Amino acid sequence: MKKKLISIFLAAAMTMSLTACTQEPSGGDTTTTSAAGGDEGTTTTAAPQGGNSGETITLRVWGGEEDQALLAELADDFKAAHPDQTFDIQIGVESESTAKDTVLTDISAAADVFAFASDQIASLVRAGALANLDTMSEVLTNYSGKSIDDVKAANSAGTIGSATFKDNLYAFPMSGGNNYFLYYDANVLSEDDVKSWDTMLEKAAGAGKQVGMTLASGWYLSSFFMGAGFASSTNDDGTTNCDWNGTSGDGYTGVQVVESILGITNSSAFLPVAEGDLSNQIASGNLCAVVDGTWDADAAQAAFGEGYRATKLPTFTCNGTQLQQYTYTGSKLIGVNALSENVGWATVFAEFLTNEQSQAKRFEQRQLSPSNLVVSERDDVKANIAGAASMEQDNFGSIQDVGEKFWDPTKTLGELCAQKSLTVGDTAGIQQALDTAVEGITAAVS
Repeated sequence: MKKKLISIFLAAAMTMSLTACTQEPSGGDTTTTSAAGGDEGTTTTAAPQGGNSGETITLRVWGGEEDQALLAELADDFKAAHPDQTFDIQIGVESESTAKDTVLTDISAAADVFAFASDQIASLVRAGALANLDTMSEVLTNYSGKSIDDVKAANSAGTIGSATFKDNLYAFPMSGGNNYFLYYDANVLSEDDVKSWDTMLEKAAGAGKQVGMTLASGWYLSSFFMGAGFASSTNDDGTTNCDWNGTSGDGYTGVQVVESILGITNSSAFLPVAEGDLSNQIASGNLCAVVDGTWDADAAQAAFGEGYRATKLPTFTCNGTQLQQYTYTGSKLIGVNALSENVGWATVFAEFLTNEQSQAKRFEQRQLSPSNLVVSERDDVKANIAGAASMEQDNFGSIQDVGEKFWDPTKTLGELCAQKSLTVGDTAGIQQALDTAVEGITAAVS
């Protein structure tokens, strides 16, 4: 990982380079702003090139494989919106879930504009990979008629919060609902059946079906701990605070939470699903319910047919009490590479990819929940089964705040639960597993 990549010398060099190739934008002088990002580094920004100088502006954009056709369409729309400037927009494949790791391998070689999941924002900012968008407001206004404040007002507070780090906006919200909830087949399970894990698993077993969920992932496993009142947070040095091996503010112990999970995995109707394999398991026809997100809405609808339904996560039994299962709630974002040679135009393009019209197309083609407030009020958005469940689940979630050391230990702990390597009643064994996980989660960041 590269820390504080942009030195004062490099910032000055970029400023001279950008100024040299930037003509006066229509309606004002060329502006080049060097904005300090605190101990996150320095971002050099410049106004986009105005008029038609004959020079082609090259912009590279990364998005998920499933977004390639839509990105191509939106790129054409962007070109049409700026007929006086020639663009070469190159579209590449990079999953939102892996964007951070790829970008931080070599920020200078990464795309000018890229999509990523909101939980990655702290690492990207600390490494100097994201342009501070609050410093780009004038540039954006000149070329889109919108300020950064307009962008903040147009999107839900939660998604803007997930795109903000230390009071500065570092990305544009692309979609909301980056959480998970419960899909179920109403031909097998009733609305009441899916309110609790206990009843749902009992009815699924009676029907010869299974309920699927990924446990070997901190993103999913955390839902039980959050439901019991446990929380996590990051420190300025990137380390994570985590108390899963102790007692939560609600009075539940980590051991009790693990025993709750084991109570679920011990059911013959429960299917632990490997991360990334949910859509395949849905398509198998063996499931009557699955914990998943909006990205697999088409697979769930195809599998459950007329019985296709979705709702918030069920409750689970912990120390004799029913607790609501929570999620980390977040969004999908589009950021601008701080080292982009065309950082001004990259900002304008990134905003375009996430504006009201683009989010409407993204919903229509991908069924992704919009973060834009106007699009969210559309009747077809409100009637969308997966989107409605995602918004319902947002009432039982919190913004993810964990460091990079969180993921491997929680994946291991989840795998122990999924494979029944831990046993209900073995308090010492469960406590040891929790102590090991927390030790890894809270370890220093190298």
